[in-house]
Amino acid sequence: MPLDFTAEDILPENIKFPVEFEPTKFNKSKYVINGNTGEYLGIVGRGFPKNPHGAYFTKTHNAISDHLGHEFCDSMNINFKTARNNAWVMMDMVMPNVIRKIESDKHSTTIAPRLIALHGIDGSCSNQVYFGSIDFFCTNGMITGEYNKVKKKNSSNFDLDNFIDELKETMSDFNASADQYQRWAETYLVASNVKDMLETIMSSSRAKKMYSLYNQETAIRGQNVWALYSAFTNYASHQNEYNGFAVKNTGNDTEAETMWKREHEVSKWTSTPQFQQLIAA
Repeated sequence: MPLDFTAEDILPENIKFPVEFEPTKFNKSKYVINGNTGEYLGIVGRGFPKNPHGAYFTKTHNAISDHLGHEFCDSMNINFKTARNNAWVMMDMVMPNVIRKIESDKHSTTIAPRLIALHGIDGSCSNQVYFGSIDFFCTNGMITGEYNKVKKKNSSNFDLDNFIDELKETMSDFNASADQYQRWAETYLVASNVKDMLETIMSSSRAKKMYSLYNQETAIRGQNVWALYSAFTNYASHQNEYNGFAVKNTGNDTEAETMWKREHEVSKWTSTPQFQQLIAA
């Protein structure tokens, strides 16, 4: 893959629109408008910059590619998800050329580096880049914690070049996470302990469904921490009757945003003292 792409190369048509503004009756705010359709997308502060998705994602993609190089980025898979009538967009990038194997006594899978860039033109989110991994066996996405995040506000003095400079530790973070996942694959769990722990970090109804999902994962991966984590990431990556965690259709075009919030829930669950105590036992 060449390392210098344009918006025409990487962006779907529905997010390549120009951003326009129109004053509101309150002099400290303005409407955000889709320049192609004339659709009103939100209200932002008077100083909110005109930074369309095309400019942001193209520059982010090319800066990441230039920084990480061909080994990471050749054959990179890019998927876009949208919400709020295309005002909120997530660019999900997976690097399948750089993989690590995770093996338990029952199962083997590979994971690859993953970077997620977020952009909102309606003030719904700041400019953010997260890095983590993806499990190729089940396409579960994994972000490994709040510390693996680069975040800048959508402000008039936003500097994307400085923003990308903060990605220097991406590869070492991926390898550290892979080492951790391998330890988890080797760490046996007692089923009753898992059930009790789940009851302490989420609601009773959700814990019951998560325990069922964990049992499905143990049938494949074995009775270990990696199976529990895979149940968590299944919840964050899929919404269907199979895993019991379908997303309700509210008609507000927020499904992609809801699934992204689930990834943060997983990060919080694995950071709780209860989870840490369970995997250390």
